[in-house]
Amino acid sequence: MTGHVCVVGSANLDLIALAQRLPNPGETVIGHGFVEAAGGKGLNQAVAAARAGATVSFIGAVGNDDAGRALRQVAIDDGINTSGLVTVAGSPTGRALIGVSDDGANLIIVVPGANAAVDRSVVEAAERIISSADVVLGQHEVPDQALETAFRLARQAGATTILNPAPAHPIPASLLGLVDILVPNEHEYPLLGDVSSVGCLVVTEGEQGCRLVREGQSTRIPAFAVEAVDTVAAGDAFCGALAAALAQGEPLETALLRASAAGALATLTHGAVPSLPDAAAIDWLIARG
Repeated sequence: MTGHVCVVGSANLDLIALAQRLPNPGETVIGHGFVEAAGGKGLNQAVAAARAGATVSFIGAVGNDDAGRALRQVAIDDGINTSGLVTVAGSPTGRALIGVSDDGANLIIVVPGANAAVDRSVVEAAERIISSADVVLGQHEVPDQALETAFRLARQAGATTILNPAPAHPIPASLLGLVDILVPNEHEYPLLGDVSSVGCLVVTEGEQGCRLVREGQSTRIPAFAVEAVDTVAAGDAFCGALAAALAQGEPLETALLRASAAGALATLTHGAVPSLPDAAAIDWLIARG
């Protein structure tokens, strides 16, 4: 294995408002802070995998605007191959409007923008990248046809496919049949429809850790105890670190332990990309226990 992870997914500029608590519908609350940060589940997971030690390529789309140029540079700064990250004229870079409360809870509205242009042709143009990957990782912030194309090419090349089905919606059978490892969180899982055909299911459950279901057996991997301030990128850190560990040849149980540590560490800092830990931090938390 070469340790190569290819991520197919979204890139967004995150606009994050900090408040004592999140508003109820129709209510306004006063915030006490604001952060702009790189985000989007695809970019988050690509950076998480790179910082966890993998060689990473990113396939996605940004607009021809300042936000798009900034997001591309974020990926480059983390050593990610961006030759599969296209620039779409006439479409703005995606945005995510995020509210975060002092107890670490969040609410998110995503406006896809250029991410909607990640279609079959964008993925097919990056076939050589996918064919060289050990793990191909995708999410639901880009069209399903892009994921199907990417996972089909990955299967042909012998790569492992991982789907993080967020935002959650029923997964088409044509896509589900190409998924090796499905990683929803506990809120997304009930919204996916029948996923019993997937050989490996990992359900993340926040402070309760994660649950691995494989060959009819269920195993729980406990969470690491930390004082969370922002859970926005915890799931992305988990998925990126999981993909990195598998690409580097680690067994699934070890990869899940590293993923759990990465997810916990990501809750300690506000913002998505700024919160993603490196391999040394993951090693430290595992050693601490």
